[in-house]
Amino acid sequence: MNAYTAFAYVYDEYMDNIPYDEWGQYMIELLKANGIKKGHSVVDLGCGTGTVTRMLDKEGYDIVGIDMSEDMLAIASEKILETNQEILYSCQDMREFELPYKVDAFTSIGDSMNYITTVSDLESVFSCVFDNLKDGGVFVFDLKTIHFFRDILADNTYAENRDESAFIWDNYYNEEERNNEYDLAVFVMNEDGSFNRYEEQHFQHGFELEEVEMAAKNAGLKVLAVYDAFTDNKPEINSERVYFVLGK
Repeated sequence: MNAYTAFAYVYDEYMDNIPYDEWGQYMIELLKANGIKKGHSVVDLGCGTGTVTRMLDKEGYDIVGIDMSEDMLAIASEKILETNQEILYSCQDMREFELPYKVDAFTSIGDSMNYITTVSDLESVFSCVFDNLKDGGVFVFDLKTIHFFRDILADNTYAENRDESAFIWDNYYNEEERNNEYDLAVFVMNEDGSFNRYEEQHFQHGFELEEVEMAAKNAGLKVLAVYDAFTDNKPEINSERVYFVLGK
């Protein structure tokens, strides 16, 4: 799977409809409510082009971003040169990453955790978090729900055309495996006005909440809270995104 290679360079352009400020503030409120304050160390898993890491840095946290896409991290690094922020980025797989020291918290939002497509791999992520998390630390992350994949996204096609790029995004949801396949065709304009076409295939998984809770417990983490996204409410049958807060 070649995920976030060519698409990495137009990712921010096409994600400009995502309310990252709202998402980031909600995540920061959860961190603070669980004792993670300014000056604490935070690692963002699946950090992509670094939008969330830059928010956390501005909030006063000591930040590391981890992602397995070199292209996304290259863009993230370019952006902090523009903003003069000091953020460390590391190209690692969230299922088997290593840190030189233990940290106060982990975060992962924007459904990066949905790219983990099996319960065993999810438990591997949680085990790595446990090994690198200080006692009393937390892991705040979000997940798209099965309802979202099955009833909203499934079998829909999205397309967008902009001045210097375009994409076609086909979705296929496998009910039995609970995997959503994204087939992306990305068109990027060259200097002479011609376009190069790039194809990528992504997979995301819909987890039962009970599966996530059991994987966390098997890794030694405690489930402190589960929320319907951007609220203080418990998830409902029609929740499209949920937030977990795990603790050590």
